[in-house]
Amino acid sequence: MASPPTLPISQSNQGAAAPAPSQSTIATPALRAFLSRLSNSVRHGFSQRRPWSELLDRSSLSRPDSLTEAYSRIRKNVPYFRVNYAILPLVILGRTFSDTETLIGLVLVTVIVVFVSSVGSLLISTLLVGFAIVCAHGAFRVPEDLFLDDQDSPNTGFLSFLGGAASAAAPSLATRV
Repeated sequence: MASPPTLPISQSNQGAAAPAPSQSTIATPALRAFLSRLSNSVRHGFSQRRPWSELLDRSSLSRPDSLTEAYSRIRKNVPYFRVNYAILPLVILGRTFSDTETLIGLVLVTVIVVFVSSVGSLLISTLLVGFAIVCAHGAFRVPEDLFLDDQDSPNTGFLSFLGGAASAAAPSLATRV
């Protein structure tokens, strides 16, 4: 019975005069460019965040007269408040947690819940509840004149704020390469 061949773990160039450039040093500029684009995208996204007082203004909430009006409100409110819907703050006992603290808390809770419960049904239920909350807010909030400055914006998708800074950084990256 022959033993299986062993796989090499690493190769050393002890006899070579000049070491060949490693793959990690070649990928470093590309990684820096990617992280720079990601950072710019996140900053651009946070800059489009609306004030929380505007999102939670109770005087702007009213029952829509018809399903068509509710749908129209959803189509106007979701693009306008998309960043706020994506980064809801966590408030416990009157203390507002930062976005980083909220993210860490959500990751920890997610890991615990994933290991304790049924993952598939939980994720689908969570997505449906979140979608229902966003639709309910969008339907009940009267748009008024909040959208006058947003009429010229071609990007109206829920996650379109991620593409703005990244697409602006792409041409500058191409000129350096």
